[in-house]
Amino acid sequence: MLAQQTIERLHQLRLTGMAQAFGAQLHDTGYHDLSFEERFALLVEQEWLHRQNKRLARLLRQARLRLTACLEDIDYVTPRGLDRGLMKSLGTCQWIREHLNILISGPTGVGKTFLACALANAACRQGFSARYYRVSRLLQELSLSRGDGSYPRLLSQLAKIELLVLDDWGLAPFTDSSSRDLLEVIDDRWQVRSTIVASQLPLEHWHGLFPDPTVADAVLDRLVHNAHKINLKGESLRKVKSSLSG
Repeated sequence: MLAQQTIERLHQLRLTGMAQAFGAQLHDTGYHDLSFEERFALLVEQEWLHRQNKRLARLLRQARLRLTACLEDIDYVTPRGLDRGLMKSLGTCQWIREHLNILISGPTGVGKTFLACALANAACRQGFSARYYRVSRLLQELSLSRGDGSYPRLLSQLAKIELLVLDDWGLAPFTDSSSRDLLEVIDDRWQVRSTIVASQLPLEHWHGLFPDPTVADAVLDRLVHNAHKINLKGESLRKVKSSLSG
């Protein structure tokens, strides 16, 4: 009876992991040979793991990643010009702590989105907040927010995200309005947050996406000069895997 009351109290205190671990200890005689300190340490460890897993699930849910991708699943066999050493270094997320960016370019199907999502997944695992956007969707949200008065709030929310992923950059040229919106977003993040940009266009063509060269200079200056650049090459992975399976 006392044990059940203790479990109920732990749940009331929102110590769910500890409650589950305590219940397991009660029904497993293998724990009886451990000291009080050892058993208590296991309870605390289980609570810590429960909270870490819960936080990771929340961060991944909020990130809304387009793909379920992990750095451990990256294909290094297919030649794409991908540096394994660089990816291992980026997996530590030190670049996020230093507020650097990552710019990924390459033709359709070489794995830009997978790479961006894998890096964002690694960031969530290490406790950083992340958010994935296709650029067209982000610009649409910004435009709609202007109309309903939520524009400042949306900009504030974007500025707080520790890693922002902007995918499909440059599928269409930017308008005057959308390019100014991008400048607002990027300027808020400059030197205080990190951004991943994935694009089919080579980096040297990004300037031409903007109707105003001054805005282009401002956006690219904040993105490019403090960024790791990954230029993927080769055939579409979908095409390669399709030919292999055939």
